[in-house]
Amino acid sequence: MCGACPADLPSGANGRGKVYSLLGAPNKLALRTGDNMRLDFTCVIAVLAVVVSTPAEAQKQDQIRLNQIQLIGSHNSYHAGLAPSEAVLLRKSDPKTADTLDYRHPALDVQLANGVRQLELDIFADSKGGRYANPAGLRMVSQAGLPADAPYDPEGLLKKPGFKVMHMQDIDYRSNCQPFTGCLGVILGWSKAHPGHLPIFILVESKEGEPERDFQVVPEAFTPAVFDAVDQEIRSVFPRSKIITPDDVRGQHATLEEAVLTSGWPSLESARGKFVFLLDQRKAGPAYLQGHPSLKGRVIFTNAEPGSPDAAFVEVNDPLKDPALIPSLVRKGYLVRTRTDAELEQARAGDVKQRDAALSSGAQILSTDFPFQERATWTGYAVSFPEGTIARCNAVAKPSNCTAQRLEEPK
Repeated sequence: MCGACPADLPSGANGRGKVYSLLGAPNKLALRTGDNMRLDFTCVIAVLAVVVSTPAEAQKQDQIRLNQIQLIGSHNSYHAGLAPSEAVLLRKSDPKTADTLDYRHPALDVQLANGVRQLELDIFADSKGGRYANPAGLRMVSQAGLPADAPYDPEGLLKKPGFKVMHMQDIDYRSNCQPFTGCLGVILGWSKAHPGHLPIFILVESKEGEPERDFQVVPEAFTPAVFDAVDQEIRSVFPRSKIITPDDVRGQHATLEEAVLTSGWPSLESARGKFVFLLDQRKAGPAYLQGHPSLKGRVIFTNAEPGSPDAAFVEVNDPLKDPALIPSLVRKGYLVRTRTDAELEQARAGDVKQRDAALSSGAQILSTDFPFQERATWTGYAVSFPEGTIARCNAVAKPSNCTAQRLEEPK
């Protein structure tokens, strides 16, 4: 810094009342002070560099980032609930499980219209088709002499190859959309009809492992090749321009984590009308990462352990267990999903402690079985923002320029 620049002038009595003005001439630029002090061209440029930024820099500073807002999502968004006779049968054999399954969501596009901006789809691999087309629950209802429920899969969609969407094979298998590509098509259709919407997060849970009951079909394993097929199905529905991928966020950084902790997430404006896919189960990460270090070439962000090369998205489903954890992750730059309620416990009791902790935690994605108008019948429990909006500025990661108006969607 030059010796006589204004930043270096006294701030005490001798410096009060100074007036600075720029004087220009064809071949000379100087700055005159109240003491008639003249500063050279280099000093003036130094001053200007401090107080004037380029339009690009100013625009960047004015941006709200994707991770600087809060949104509400639905847990098991596809869940259509048990049919009447199926519910009766399950309640007789396993009343505790029946209690946890007593909820249902409307169609995906209805949820989006109501303000939900995170959807969850549980998928089962079905490479040959038909693996889940004849659930044991249907046979058991008939064998018990109970009235027949509504037809299951009347269009025969489950007989075709491709990923299927459901909660528990043979027990809780009714969904408001089918198959996986069909569900994605509903979501994309709503998006096209509402350009400029806030980014929508789609949480994908890969269902596999040994079944809990001997009458249940054994699911196919999610190998790296099966995850390749998941990416392919997503790409078959969504144009590349509608997806924010790990490659987009990583940019020129060595790892995805380095990118989100330094350069940060894309701007909210650039993310409008787009989708971010997230992988629910942390245990699924290694198979999804195989052959794709730091998620290079992949569509979905893994639920990763902080400190891992692929760490950008982290799930902390209980905001009460360690109240300081979520805020610390959010401040660092991670995208965090938490749950406001689980297993219908809070909804049945009208207990809002976990909900309120989630709201104040700074987690960007708040997942619930009862978003907005979908109130619990027992207590009226539901999750919404006090401001009455579908999104709000993040209280933990909020930039100073974030306002409710800037988060609004086109009418």
